[in-house]
Amino acid sequence: MATQKLYAGAKLREVRTKMGHTQKDFAAKLGVSLPYLNQMENNNRPVSTTVVLALASEFAMDVTELSSGDGERLISDMREVLSDPLFEGDKLPLADLQLAASNAPALARAFIKLHQSHRQTHERLASLDEALGREDSRTTPSPWEEVRDFFHYCDNYIDPVDRAAEHFARLAVDARGLQRSAIDALKASSISVSFDDVEPLRRFAPETRVLHLSTRAPRETQTFQLLLQVALTRQNDLLEATLDLARFHTPAARDIAKIGLANYFAGAALMPYATFLASAQSCRHDLEVLSGKFGASIEQVAHRLSTLQRPGAKGIPFFFVRVDQAGTITKRHSATRLQFARFGGACPLWNVHSAFETPGRFLRQLAETPDGVRYISLARDISKPAGRFGAPVRRYAISLGCEVRHAPALVYADGMDTSRASAFEPIGISCRICERKACHQRSVPPLERQLVVDPNLRDVLPYQVE
Repeated sequence: MATQKLYAGAKLREVRTKMGHTQKDFAAKLGVSLPYLNQMENNNRPVSTTVVLALASEFAMDVTELSSGDGERLISDMREVLSDPLFEGDKLPLADLQLAASNAPALARAFIKLHQSHRQTHERLASLDEALGREDSRTTPSPWEEVRDFFHYCDNYIDPVDRAAEHFARLAVDARGLQRSAIDALKASSISVSFDDVEPLRRFAPETRVLHLSTRAPRETQTFQLLLQVALTRQNDLLEATLDLARFHTPAARDIAKIGLANYFAGAALMPYATFLASAQSCRHDLEVLSGKFGASIEQVAHRLSTLQRPGAKGIPFFFVRVDQAGTITKRHSATRLQFARFGGACPLWNVHSAFETPGRFLRQLAETPDGVRYISLARDISKPAGRFGAPVRRYAISLGCEVRHAPALVYADGMDTSRASAFEPIGISCRICERKACHQRSVPPLERQLVVDPNLRDVLPYQVE
C-alpha cells in the first residue's frame, strides 16, 4: 500500500514565522535547499521524511501536528456554509475546498466569518424586531458564537491555562484537599467562603469580599465553583493576557470568553492533565471510575477527555457534544474528523437523542459518517436539578466518542463487533450536506443533489435523490 503524502505548507510557514526565521535560515536548519522549502511551504511538494525528522530533533516539535490542526474543521465548515441556498448552483469540488484549507486557511476562515455576518443580518431583518432600528448596523459575529469558535479552533486546549491549573492542583492530593487549597488561596486574597442554603450556585459579593456557595449543589459542583473563583481572582493576569491574544470583536465576547477560561482552569485543576491522562489510560476511559477518583461529574469528565491535546502528550482524539431536549447543540468540540453542524441540531440517527429515553444509562453506538469514517459513540442523559421541590429540572444529553481504531483503549467497546460493517449505523452532520440518498429520517433534501419527483411512486421520501 502506498504511503499517503504529507502536505503541510501552512503549518511549516506557521512554525517558521513563530520562531522568527527567514526561509533561508529555516531551510539551513532543516537541511534542505531554499527552493525546496519554498515549494513545501506552497504545497507544491510534500513534506519529506528528512524535514519531519529535523523538526523533531532541531525544534522538539510534535510532528503529529503536521497532519492535524484545523484543516478538517475548515473543510467541514466551508461545506456547511456552501450548503446555504445562497450558493445554490455554485457547487465547489471537494478538492478545491481541501486546497483552500491547506494553502489559504486565513482566507477560508474569512469566508466563513463573512457568511456568519450575512446570516446574522438576514435573521435580524427577517425577525422584524422593533429594536432593530436601535441596534448598531454593523454585522459582527454574535459574542457567543465568536467565543465558541475561539475554543473550537484552539482544539479546546489552552496550554498556559491548563499548565497553571495543573501547577495549582499539585498542592492537593484529592478533591477534598483541592477544595481546601482553593479556600486557602481565596483567603490569601482576602476572600472568605460561606456555604449557604441559597439557589445561586455561586455568588461573589465584591463589597464584602465573601463568596457564597449553595449547600444544595453537589460537592463536585461546589469544588468546581471554588476553583472558578480562584481563576478569576488569582489567575486574572493570565486570563487577561490570553484574552488579549484572542482579539475578540466586542467587550461582550471578551467577558464571555473570560468566564470560559475560568471554567477551563477549574476543570483542569479538578482533573490535572498528566494525572488525569494516566488514570484515563489505566481504566480504559471509564467515565464512572474517573468521576469517582477525581470528584467530578460525568459531564465534567467527558468534557475533560476531549481537551487532552497537549503537544507531546496527547490523549485519544475525542469528540464531545451536549444537546438539549429539542436536539439543539449547546456544547460542541471535536478533535476528530467528525465535525458538528454549527447551527441547528444533530443527526436524528445519532444515539445522543435516545439518551433522554433511558435516564441513568450509558448507550453505545457504532456509527459511520458519509465519508466512510467509523466511530464508537457513548451517550448518556444529564439531569441538573435546582435542589428544591417545584424547581425546574434541566435535562441534557451528552455524547463522547472517537474513531473506532481506538476501540481497544475504551472499556465501552468491550463486546462490540467492530469488524462487521453492518454493525455501524449511518449518521451525518446535517441533512443539507449529507449525501445519503435513502435516509428515512431526512428532514430536507441534500442541496448538492438533483431530485426526481414521481407522482406515481411514494417511498420513504416523497422524492428520489439522483
